[in-house]
Amino acid sequence: MTAVQTLRPQAPAQERPEAGRRRRRGSLPYGLLLPAVLVLLAGLGYPLVRQVVLSFQDFGLAQQFGRPAEWIGLANYRELVTDPYLWTVALRSLAFCFANAALTMTLGIAVALLLQRLSTPVRILVQVGLLLAWAMPVIAVLTVFEWMFDAQYGVVNWVLERLGADYAGHSWLLHPMSFYVVAALVVVWMSVPFVAFTVYAALTGVPAEMVEASEIDGAGRLQRLVYVVLPTIKPVLLVVGLLQVIWDMRVFTQIKVLQDAGGITRDTNLLGTYIYRIGIGESRFGMAAAIAMFMLALTALLTAPYIRSMLRTEKES
Repeated sequence: MTAVQTLRPQAPAQERPEAGRRRRRGSLPYGLLLPAVLVLLAGLGYPLVRQVVLSFQDFGLAQQFGRPAEWIGLANYRELVTDPYLWTVALRSLAFCFANAALTMTLGIAVALLLQRLSTPVRILVQVGLLLAWAMPVIAVLTVFEWMFDAQYGVVNWVLERLGADYAGHSWLLHPMSFYVVAALVVVWMSVPFVAFTVYAALTGVPAEMVEASEIDGAGRLQRLVYVVLPTIKPVLLVVGLLQVIWDMRVFTQIKVLQDAGGITRDTNLLGTYIYRIGIGESRFGMAAAIAMFMLALTALLTAPYIRSMLRTEKES
């Protein structure tokens, strides 16, 4: 009887500290995340709410000098969806986004696979070159490309003439298709290093035993790549592809600078520059906010399949 009475109070005494530690461990991550969440809400939440409110107002140049904004409800959105030019710009932006993302992912994966096969000194040299290309300021890259594609002194026209093509005095920025070729080259040039570095880091984590086993089973080089290597690094590819779609959809600086260098604005606008022209150029900030919300919804729609695929891959793993 004495032994039972002695044991009864000891069991709860041993359980309480463990339960308390579990509760503390459970609440600690949330406590550590709270400051970052508050900063994000302050830095991103307020501008987003302000933009949503602005899209329902008639906010122009007069409101910049203190006149109260007029609440017009869905008028901006009604004007937006009935504007044929907006849909032209949206389709143009989608085509530009997908073309750049596909080209960037293809070249980035190819460079990452190439890095695996290079000797250490050559690989380091290539990685330094990629890093310098990635770290170069956007304006500096655009200046170099403007000189390369200059109508009179550009090296591109000079090379094409030497190859027999009739490109004497050809202005690349005056024609919409060639304008987008130059813009795409700039975007891809600055995006490939990120993809190459990220995919190369993922490739170093592919188990060599798995690749060797598939080779013993008779799989060729292309089969090993398609059925073994790429599925193994699929989560990384999904994240990188998602980021590329978001970044290429939000391209602004490259298009704006090339437009100022000689491109025809109306024929080369993407959603980013269109928002800039409506807001800053025409002082129609309410309409610009509505277009920005349209762009946000379009980006969310484009990235939804990637997010679903990422969640499915994580669940399967």
